[in-house]
Amino acid sequence: MNPMRFVSGSVAIFVVLLAFLNQWVFIATVCGITIGGLYEFFYMIKKKDIPIYSYTGILIGLLIPLSIFFRFELTRNWELLFIVCAFLLILMLQFNRQDNRNAILGLSTTLFGVLYVSWFFSFLVKTRLLLPDMEGAKLVAFIVLVTKAGDIGALFIGTWMGRNPLLPKVSPNKSIEGTLGGILFSSLVAIACQSWLPPWPQFTPFFVGLMGAFFGCLGQLGDLSESLIKRDCEVKDSGSLLPGIGGILDVIDSLLFSVPAFYLYMSSSLNVR
Repeated sequence: MNPMRFVSGSVAIFVVLLAFLNQWVFIATVCGITIGGLYEFFYMIKKKDIPIYSYTGILIGLLIPLSIFFRFELTRNWELLFIVCAFLLILMLQFNRQDNRNAILGLSTTLFGVLYVSWFFSFLVKTRLLLPDMEGAKLVAFIVLVTKAGDIGALFIGTWMGRNPLLPKVSPNKSIEGTLGGILFSSLVAIACQSWLPPWPQFTPFFVGLMGAFFGCLGQLGDLSESLIKRDCEVKDSGSLLPGIGGILDVIDSLLFSVPAFYLYMSSSLNVR
């Protein structure tokens, strides 16, 4: 194993454990990851000479998880209204630019970055607040472990027995065997962590295993989506903040799809609006 990969992984695990135990460390970690993820996303986009509003996008993206954590809501579905206001702000900034070439591309890409990184990742905060105190933390731990188990399983099985490419034009190193292995790992970890879910009758081991497979599939889709973005921007990693691993987006890409789906399922089951 790459020693730097081990060190980076150990530091990341330590920070995540602290975040699960303390809500203030949790929101600080979420905000830090959001800022880093947006910075990496906008940095990649700049390589394509697209006129984006990176610092404005980062500021807007930071306000989304903070408004959710502090329950700041002017209306229902406040974050959607917030994103509309953010679009209008970016549009007004464009009016002040002397060069309006690629204006639509810059506006849409900036807003896409906010939605893709900040809004999707902010569902982690929503999940934490679904249930009080440590019960909410257990929900976050469940979906994070299930999703990342898929990443680890895909890497392990793909390295060991991967023969058939999955989508070589998007990510040449991913294999069908690795993807199936990742989904299997997610399913097994979900069953192992079943006690972290509410004691509902429908949460039988078989059903929880299916849940794990489903969220594992979404995690793999999130990984492929970021690979598509990196391939378009012609970069190998989203960043270099975590030596041996890559950037922040390389770590959270799978969570960006699985966490929102998990929140929507759990909130609907709890009748939370």
